[in-house]
Amino acid sequence: MAPNASKTPEAVASDTLSERAALLVEQAIIAGDLAPGTRLGIVDLVQRYEIGATPMREGLSRLISRGLIVGIGQRGFRVADVSRDDLADITRMRTVIEMEAVRLAIANGDDAWEAGILGTLHQMRRHIERTGNAFREGAPDFDKLHKGFHTALLAACGSRRLLAAHSELYDQAYRYRRVMMREFDSGTRFVEAHQLLADRVLARNIGAAQAMLTSHLHSTLDYVYPPGRGG
Repeated sequence: MAPNASKTPEAVASDTLSERAALLVEQAIIAGDLAPGTRLGIVDLVQRYEIGATPMREGLSRLISRGLIVGIGQRGFRVADVSRDDLADITRMRTVIEMEAVRLAIANGDDAWEAGILGTLHQMRRHIERTGNAFREGAPDFDKLHKGFHTALLAACGSRRLLAAHSELYDQAYRYRRVMMREFDSGTRFVEAHQLLADRVLARNIGAAQAMLTSHLHSTLDYVYPPGRGG
């Protein structure tokens, strides 16, 4: 039975609105339009997005599980703070998940999987050639390509749960990654870093690929919170 088969049309419509509310607020958070620590007033959000109070509350509740907002008792919600500990935790979880996912992908991947990796890498390279250093601002269209590349590396793992966890954690790291992106002095260096990662994975040397991926994932933490600096 389909998930919504037993629901009334009104209930399905409410679910759709709450999903839209969650998506709109999530986009505003990861784009930096809603800063860390910002109080999320239901009345303000209802007016801003023209979505009713009930689906808006339900949408915000969904974002709690994604780590983007926190509940503040009976007073509502606020955007989650950023901190070194939070990014370190995201990085730790990404490493655990992606080490297993890339191992499985290398073991199971076929020619189509390899072509997917090369195709997404080519798309990133062409985007940077067209737009220059604009990629460093973390624009949504470029980050979609960036995420597509990292997803392609893991796509053949055979586990939808591993891929879902990867997707969620990638999004949680977006606010931090925007800071890191500004450290790249050229698109060429950015592409080269991802070319090296693709090369290790496509060589199907699991140990080397995992080591390179681990270093790549930790680079955001090291850029945003350099060793020896508090945060």
